[in-house]
Amino acid sequence: MTTHNDDVDWDRWPVADYLAENYREVHPSDAAVIAHHAAYYRRLAPGSVARSVEFGAGPNLYPLMLAAAVSRRIEAVEAGAGNVAYLERQILCGPEASWLPFHQLCRRLNPAVPATPAQALAQVYVVHADVRELPPDSYGLASMHFVAEGATEDFAEFAAFCRAFVRCVEPGGHLVAAFMENMPTYRIGPASRWPGCPIDPDRVTEVFTPLAQDLEVTHVDSDPTLPDYGDSGMVLLTGVAR
Repeated sequence: MTTHNDDVDWDRWPVADYLAENYREVHPSDAAVIAHHAAYYRRLAPGSVARSVEFGAGPNLYPLMLAAAVSRRIEAVEAGAGNVAYLERQILCGPEASWLPFHQLCRRLNPAVPATPAQALAQVYVVHADVRELPPDSYGLASMHFVAEGATEDFAEFAAFCRAFVRCVEPGGHLVAAFMENMPTYRIGPASRWPGCPIDPDRVTEVFTPLAQDLEVTHVDSDPTLPDYGDSGMVLLTGVAR
C-alpha cells in the first residue's frame, strides 16, 4: 500500500534521532548544499526579500541561516509538533553549539549572513501549519529542504507538494530547494518508518519546468559519512517562479 502524507503522524517525527544522525557535524553533503545555496543568495542584495518561507522547516537550522542573508522576515512553516517545539526553543534560547560550524560555513561563503547564529535566527518566526495551505503569492522567496520527496511515496503527491511550494511565491520570486535522490521509504533511529518518493534530476526538472524559469538543477553524489538511507545523493535546485 502506498503511504501518503496524511497517513503519517508527523507529530511523532523523531527529532532527536534525526539530528543525531544528520546534523551534529557538517557532513560533505551539507557543505555542498550550503555552497550551492550561498552562491545563489550572493546574487541577491542583502535584506532585499521582505518575507521568505522555509517550506516544511523541520529541525534544520542552516537553511534559515542562509536565508537570513537576504530576508527581513523568515517564516519557518512546519506541521510536526516536535519540530515546532525544537525550532521555537532554538530561537528563544539560542541555537545548540552543534549549529555553530554550520553558521560559520554559511557566513564564510556569504558574509551577508548575520554575524552570530542567534542573530541569523532573529528574524525567524515559527508557524505551526500545513504547508499545503499557504496562501498563494505570499513570499518573495521560498526555500525547501528534503520535504516533498520525504512526505509521501506517491509521485503525483510529490509533484503536488512542489506546485504548492512554487504557488506560495509571488511571480518572479526566488526558489531554492534540495531533495534526496532516489530516496526509498526509510528508517530513523531504531524503529521509526517514514515515506520516501524516489526522484532524480530528470523528474525534478519535469515537475518544475512548467512552474519556474531560470531553472538550474544539479546533482550531489551520495555522502558515505551519513547513514545509509538507500538514497543515491541529492538534487539541488534554484529558479524563479513564473
